[in-house]
Amino acid sequence: MLDMLHDRMLAYEWLGPLLLRLVFGYFWLETGWAKLHNLEFFSARFVEWGIPFPLLSATLSGATDLIGGGLLIVGLWTRLAAVPMIVNMLVALAVVVLPTISTVNEFVELDEVLYVAVLFWLLMAGPGKASLDHFLARRHRR
Repeated sequence: MLDMLHDRMLAYEWLGPLLLRLVFGYFWLETGWAKLHNLEFFSARFVEWGIPFPLLSATLSGATDLIGGGLLIVGLWTRLAAVPMIVNMLVALAVVVLPTISTVNEFVELDEVLYVAVLFWLLMAGPGKASLDHFLARRHRR
């Protein structure tokens, strides 16, 4: 019975990474779109946070989110896309969030920590079988 359940779950293991990429990618796509369509607001926030070159930094941050989110959705260049997205989140953590944190519990409950963890998982594990990366890799091997 357990072997049959295990085999059934293995047959659908592609579904987990796909669902994660679709939901997480859409979240970042939408975030990037919002930043790029409200650059004045986000640039002002970057000034408040002391981030250098606020207009350029806000534009790069929004473009990273938008393009990275789109790439995650389709599973194209997933590992490559995860790198600048991780950097984006590490900057947000270091500059904006960590100065307000005083306990380990507060740290592990941060959204940004979860985002970095998921992006790191995608960087290490890849996008899964239901992705353009997988399709292109299989096609290239032939």
